[in-house]
Amino acid sequence: MGKRRCVPPLEPKLAAGCCGVKKPKLSGSGTHTHGNQSTTVPGSSSGPLQNHQHADGSSGRENVSDLTLGPGNSPITRMNPASGALSPLPRPNGTANTTKNLVVTAEMCCYCFDVLYCHLYGFPQPRLPRFTNDPYPLFVTWKTGRDKRLRGCIGTFSAMNLHSGLREYTLTSALKDSRFPPLTREELPKLSCSVSLLTNFEDASDYLDWEVGVHGIRIEFINEKGVKRTATYLPEVAKEQDWDQIQTIDSLLRKGGFKAPITSEFRKTIRLTRYRSEKVTISYAEYIASRQHCFQNGTLHAPPLYNHYS
Repeated sequence: MGKRRCVPPLEPKLAAGCCGVKKPKLSGSGTHTHGNQSTTVPGSSSGPLQNHQHADGSSGRENVSDLTLGPGNSPITRMNPASGALSPLPRPNGTANTTKNLVVTAEMCCYCFDVLYCHLYGFPQPRLPRFTNDPYPLFVTWKTGRDKRLRGCIGTFSAMNLHSGLREYTLTSALKDSRFPPLTREELPKLSCSVSLLTNFEDASDYLDWEVGVHGIRIEFINEKGVKRTATYLPEVAKEQDWDQIQTIDSLLRKGGFKAPITSEFRKTIRLTRYRSEKVTISYAEYIASRQHCFQNGTLHAPPLYNHYS
């Protein structure tokens, strides 16, 4: 069993963007390559992007793969036509209790849309929202189109107050994920937004001490050049890619820049931290419905969204 930690280990603020632009085919042999390059940004929300693999593991931010909504990891939402509010949908049989006491809410995604909309249209940023401002490690993910193609995903393993953290990573993930051009106004109607809050960090006893579809994992390892590297996947990734534990570990090693053949002995040298996440996703259409009192003919009018939070 892993050793439980309430919060991640103390470290500089790390940011992660998702890979998962393509669905790689893994053979399970440990000799495959992973074509999606991870990227990072510096400690602030501005400045040039940097590569996420760090020699000492003590600075910068690392990319996290976050493909699509993982069953059991996040509440499914629907719009209440009468009120314009988002409410949880019933869970599948046997999973009804998983939504109890969740911190993440659809309003957090709405706030991310508020921030991005105001930025793209040159409005002042909205006032701080009413949902909790407790600190959590967090990720903001943008996807586009009916096929939910990844359009940006960056977050942090360091606990941040949610109001400032979501505001920062909304813009970082939308505009500074180096795998994609910055999001534009024209793309807004096709977007969906996900917010993930990370919890229940535990030191695993070995590289197999975690469960596919339940845990997210973060690995640390020493590469073939003697340099410390890290890489991570959110909980839903392995299940959505239909990977087993070995395939997931090997993909993470490639994501982290390990180029040598992967052996069973090398896997045993990995230090693994497992965690869980709460996640919620809404579409732009759901966002507009929840903000319909602020919009006229699909256009947001100043003062932007202030009444909603006042």
